[in-house]
Amino acid sequence: MLTFSSCKINLGLFILNKRPDHFHSIETVFYPIHFLQDAIEIISNSSFKDLYYFTGIEMDCKEDENLGVKTINLLREYYDFPFITLYLHKAVPMGAGLGGGSANVASIINLINEKYHLEISKDFRRELASQIGSDCAFFIDPIPSFGEEKGEILSKVDISLSGYYLLIVKPPIHISTALAYKNTIPQSNRKTLKEIILNTKISSWKEVLQNDFETGIFKEYPEIAKIKETLYQSGAIYAQMSGSGSAVFGIFDKKIEIPFPNNYTNYWGII
Repeated sequence: MLTFSSCKINLGLFILNKRPDHFHSIETVFYPIHFLQDAIEIISNSSFKDLYYFTGIEMDCKEDENLGVKTINLLREYYDFPFITLYLHKAVPMGAGLGGGSANVASIINLINEKYHLEISKDFRRELASQIGSDCAFFIDPIPSFGEEKGEILSKVDISLSGYYLLIVKPPIHISTALAYKNTIPQSNRKTLKEIILNTKISSWKEVLQNDFETGIFKEYPEIAKIKETLYQSGAIYAQMSGSGSAVFGIFDKKIEIPFPNNYTNYWGII
């Protein structure tokens, strides 16, 4: 059984406070992007163990640290299903803030649930995904959603960017979430992100909708800030670093040519 695992951008990301569990409370809007996807196939095998094959973008981690492997091991703690062979072709860049690994977690849960008729409720699939990563739950049913707490508390948000062009620019920089949080200062005394996103036109987002990770990361990596500046200079209606970076996206009303260095990876698509 084959599926395609999409990614996401964040429309704004407010860091509110540090929690007793040492995570941070956030507000963000997760918006699904379907033109950039990983491919995942799962088949049953008779090897008496799970087998894994990874192609595409190289994943620099040990097998037992791979999120797909962790997901299958977690599911086996709760459910009985045949040994499988997992094929994962990686196209969504890592360390980019696009949630490619998190999307794979959710896609594997959904795929195994469907293939082996496990009848896992959507709520429990989200709970399982959240045990792997805070934003994994969003991808169980990836519709535009407002994320709270660590990002795992989700509610549908009525927003559509349908028809706009999206350019995602990924420089050759990998940013860990731990590093991103290390350089942030939680803020308060401002409108909630949900108020802003629902009551402000996209043409005004530049002034009011920010990603709190940008301040620290732009100081550490000025070339990422330069990407955002270039997108605005090239006519972007709105531009922002996605999640904890390093990818930066621009929303446009038409597709244009923008000269970025050859070692940058660019992804154009219609939202």
